[in-house]
Amino acid sequence: MNNLTKLNQLITEFYDKMSSWEQSVVRETGYSLAQIHTIEVLGNYGNLRMKELAERLGITTGTLTVQIEKLVKAELIERRSHPQDKRSILVGLTAEGLKIHNHHNQLHMALVAELTRGLSTEQEAALLAALEVMNRQF
Repeated sequence: MNNLTKLNQLITEFYDKMSSWEQSVVRETGYSLAQIHTIEVLGNYGNLRMKELAERLGITTGTLTVQIEKLVKAELIERRSHPQDKRSILVGLTAEGLKIHNHHNQLHMALVAELTRGLSTEQEAALLAALEVMNRQF
């Protein structure tokens, strides 16, 4: 088996396991995976314009508008006028949205710590570098 074939299998297996873990964690919140991902991006990057948020999530602004409306109604996200551009709307987390983000982020950090526990410092650095290169390809 060549390296590309093996990488394909390993990445697919990791994706499947990560997706299953994510689904089980999100199921406990009562929110959809898309809603949690929206909260996650806003928690990581702060207030964003709708277009910026949609790009980070890899979805259309139309799809995002539906998500945002649900999260605004749930009082997890609020809309604000952009301070420098009154035509633009920023979306950001409320205090409750930030609590959900922090809890979800702690779960991710615990998983990453567990998954990388057996790696040497050099292996961890190599994994970090490889993932950075791979993410730039998307």
